[in-house]
Amino acid sequence: MRLLIAVDGSGPALDAVRLAATFLDPSADLVALYYSPRDLEKRVPAASRSIIGGAAAAVFADARDALPAALAGRAEFLQSDAPAAVGILKSATEWQADMVVVGARGQGGLQSLLLGSVSRAVVHGAHLPVLVARAAQPADRPLRVLACHHAASAAAVAKAIGHMHWPAGTAGSVIGVAESLLAGPLPAWLENRVRDPDTAAVARAWQQEHDAGVTSLEAALAAFASSLPAGFRTTKPILAQGNPSDQIVARVKADGIDLVVLGRTPTDALSRWMLGSTSEAVLSHAHASVMIVPVER
Repeated sequence: MRLLIAVDGSGPALDAVRLAATFLDPSADLVALYYSPRDLEKRVPAASRSIIGGAAAAVFADARDALPAALAGRAEFLQSDAPAAVGILKSATEWQADMVVVGARGQGGLQSLLLGSVSRAVVHGAHLPVLVARAAQPADRPLRVLACHHAASAAAVAKAIGHMHWPAGTAGSVIGVAESLLAGPLPAWLENRVRDPDTAAVARAWQQEHDAGVTSLEAALAAFASSLPAGFRTTKPILAQGNPSDQIVARVKADGIDLVVLGRTPTDALSRWMLGSTSEAVLSHAHASVMIVPVER
């Protein structure tokens, strides 16, 4: 796997390097460290090229030191004068990266704005998986990963997960959320009126669709889990009901998840505005690193 990691000398960027390194096989994978000095040039407009060059060298040195020795010695250094997001995406294409890694500066509420225009622009502009890292791998326990199933993105997510080198002991789990408008048990207001024949027919149809949806999703989750590495097949898949992003974020909090992997399916602008995006909501509100896997239209 070829992994491009965006660095800027900040703590979150170094955490991104450390987390990304856990998914790489030093004997087979390659890593490139990308830096854009454009922001520094704007803050210090009179800075000489030697100062800019020295800053870039320091950023690369710190990032290289955060890598395992076997990877650090073969790391490539990339930079350009383009705006950060543009440079990251362009360099990822030219270097033929399989995945891009960026650091996040905040999470949840107003802090989600601090995720930064760079990270968000990379996520929305990339045609390859993007890992938005919020912390390094925990030092005192195995990595906890949640793989999210959706019919339109399951194959792409499974492929991305299969390309990664997972640390020993990784605790992976799978979640799927029933998205049917009729998903969920029979509502109390309908259950209390089933004495009426017409209402009873509606109730039966409601319950049948719910049961059929749950059965179908259970089968899909089992197949999805079986397509993932062994670490994701040790626990029973989680079948939730309700709003997908709410259910995923709640599971992340309840299980202390470190990394969420989910797909980003193509939607039109009106749908995103009216209904929102599951990947966007999880990225903004889950207190975990998030890997977004794009699904082409």
